[in-house]
Amino acid sequence: MGAVLGRISHTQLIVMGILEIVGYCFNDTLNSKYIKAVDNGGSIVLHTFGAYYGLAISYVSGKKQATSPNAILNNNPPESSYISNVLAMIGTLFLWVYWPSFNSIEMENDKNHRAVINTYLSLAASCVITFAASQFSSKEHKFSMTHVQNATLAGGVAIGACAQLMIQPFGAILIGIIAGLLSVYGYTKYSKFLETYGIKDTCGVHNLHGLPGILGGIAASVLASIASEQQYGKTLYEVYPARATPVIELTPEYIPLDARNGRSAGEQAGYQALIIIVTLATALTTGLISGFILNLNLWNDMVMESYYDDSIFWEVPNDKLYSESLAPFKWKLHEKLYDKNPSKISII
Repeated sequence: MGAVLGRISHTQLIVMGILEIVGYCFNDTLNSKYIKAVDNGGSIVLHTFGAYYGLAISYVSGKKQATSPNAILNNNPPESSYISNVLAMIGTLFLWVYWPSFNSIEMENDKNHRAVINTYLSLAASCVITFAASQFSSKEHKFSMTHVQNATLAGGVAIGACAQLMIQPFGAILIGIIAGLLSVYGYTKYSKFLETYGIKDTCGVHNLHGLPGILGGIAASVLASIASEQQYGKTLYEVYPARATPVIELTPEYIPLDARNGRSAGEQAGYQALIIIVTLATALTTGLISGFILNLNLWNDMVMESYYDDSIFWEVPNDKLYSESLAPFKWKLHEKLYDKNPSKISII
């Protein structure tokens, strides 16, 4: 939803949420029943799916807006205020601290411990590199609050698909560094590139969830190709259940195993790569379909002149401080939000 936030109405958001859950469950079922790729932290089936689902809807929505007779005003989101950015950092801090529990919640014993440690290392690495990359990418060599609020979490997204694996500390740190760099680069360059194709990303979900999610999927595929019983022992078949042989023998470790597909390391790596492609295809397809549904004249869709204006749905203070924070707006509404008559809108 972050991709279209501020540009669709609350009614459309509800419909979008319902349709997204259907698409997510379909994709997750494909993975759990047929592909059987390992993605406990949701780097692929959760973060990547959500990001590209939202971008697909943003693309379809942008096409409708471009053909609208009212599409005459600047529809870029205004810069957030300093106070808003500081308060938003509270959310970033909570996410940073509790992200390891999110990645490790489905795991037990040593897998749980590895997931927590790997996630913290990856988060720490992405946090440090974000500050360095943010300052380097700024013409004034200053930190960007957008980068700090988002890219510092990219390591947690990327490590999700391989958090439980034996990747060593340097592996987790390397994934975090690359994820942080990708995220900062996305906010600095790639978002503008997407806008040239009519894809607006209000909250930068592509940079925080999309790119790091794909990175996590690629890392999981590479690591699956080198995972062996010599390294993991019999717990290899707990980490990769599909690699368990069709005939299971009792083991001295008393690890409960189920008869599965008997995949080799290379085959499992191939399936790990396959889930990335399937997720992207499913997300884009369901997103485009959902976008067309949301564009139907059944919902209270917003006119472009009212984008990013909280006063449409919320009671807001009418004071000087608030007026200054809305300075980038060049318009105001006199009557109804959904009135498509341009005469009801005046340019300041």
